[in-house]
Amino acid sequence: MDEYVHTVQYYETDKMGVTHHSNYIRWMEEARVDFLARAGWDYKRLEDMGIVSAVVSVSCEFKRPTTFSDRITVYTRVTEFKGIVLVFGYEMKDAEGATVCTGTTSHAFLNSEGRPLSIRKKYPEIYEAFCRMTDAEG
Repeated sequence: MDEYVHTVQYYETDKMGVTHHSNYIRWMEEARVDFLARAGWDYKRLEDMGIVSAVVSVSCEFKRPTTFSDRITVYTRVTEFKGIVLVFGYEMKDAEGATVCTGTTSHAFLNSEGRPLSIRKKYPEIYEAFCRMTDAEG
């Protein structure tokens, strides 16, 4: 599991002073991009290879509100990978360690024409790396 820390910005809050719900999805993306970069498979590298990663689903379950200047740690892990679809799980915690949000995102690998791409067949080194990420979590 990887950690990414985000500090809630003023513009991310609404009139009630709490973080607007849409920002949690943005934080998942920030954490996922950071996770993949640290694993050596950043989006730029994948796109330079002709691989596109389209989001096919997002889910969030809000547990507790956050407010301006809260430091939120986003824990990111790969929960499933079968060669075309990569699924990430996220748990966001505040500075006290309380869970504020959990979520998942699913991503389909596509070629530059927008067609599904079997990473296992075309890029076995990427397939093995993502499988290791999944195995490391459980």
